[in-house]
Amino acid sequence: MRVLVTGGCGFVGHHVVEHFLKNTDWDIVVLDRLDYASMGFDRLRDINVFDEARVSVFTHDLNLPINEGLENELGDIEVIVHMAASSHVDNSITDPVPFIQNNVNNTLYMLEYARKLTNLKKFIYFSTDEVYGTAPTGVDYREGDRFNPGNPYSASKAAAECICMSYRNSYKMPIMITNTMNIIGERQHPEKYLPLIIKKVLTGDKLYVHGDSTKTRAGSRFYLHARNAADALMFIINNVEEYLDNIDADKGKFNIVGERETDNLELAQMVADSMGMDLNYEIIDFHSSRPGHDLRYALDNRKLLELGWTYPKTLSETIDSTVKWSLENKKWLFPEK
Repeated sequence: MRVLVTGGCGFVGHHVVEHFLKNTDWDIVVLDRLDYASMGFDRLRDINVFDEARVSVFTHDLNLPINEGLENELGDIEVIVHMAASSHVDNSITDPVPFIQNNVNNTLYMLEYARKLTNLKKFIYFSTDEVYGTAPTGVDYREGDRFNPGNPYSASKAAAECICMSYRNSYKMPIMITNTMNIIGERQHPEKYLPLIIKKVLTGDKLYVHGDSTKTRAGSRFYLHARNAADALMFIINNVEEYLDNIDADKGKFNIVGERETDNLELAQMVADSMGMDLNYEIIDFHSSRPGHDLRYALDNRKLLELGWTYPKTLSETIDSTVKWSLENKKWLFPEK
């Protein structure tokens, strides 16, 4: 099978490429525009992708249509995992127009490309928990619940989801959507929370933890390793039949969630404990000043688990292995040095 992964040079994307390489015999095609978050080909080099005959890599900005020459080079694609997207919430708040245009346009052009494929079996749109907005305590959103995006990033992903659903219904395309919670793991951009924690613990600098207005309650997430997300995608490709209409809002949608809820302070403390060092921190009222950052996100993961998917890696294992790897590969924590 020939699988196209857009955004395959990115953090999550390169883990998907690596996981598919290790666990399947698929031919993998990577399509990436190589913006700052891709960090060039560094992640693919680090996992020795360029030594693999089964991997082809192309650069293209999906804000533009895929032209005939590139279509020919991509070959007979059977599965598309569309992961390419801008994902930094702060950037979406600071400069929303190009951010939203990118995430909507690149999905639209991928759908237009996919619509011409004669052997397409699945098109998976990789979306986010944030389309559902902040989750009150005790509420875990299920597939098909209403959207309530709280920032331009989540709005752009919700819009792209709606476009995907319209193409599935209008053109009977085998489109599926995954909503994934906060992903962590090796080679994550140093602006992200987990590598930031590791850096702050190493240097002894204070870590500012996103909390509520009382500065006593930290925000919470369901963190999962990128390898777990990749494994869930592989499970869906291999085990789930496609849906070709929108009769039921939850059909063709799957939540990919960490195995337990963890607040941001607990995660930081787990990292410090794994490093055997002290955590210097302060909970700040980040939510009131930047309301686009929701305090709590939560998804219900029963659907995928009931289909038979299981977690390859627990959160504790993820923390320990990622911390150990990061300390042995500090260039990913301090790329400027």
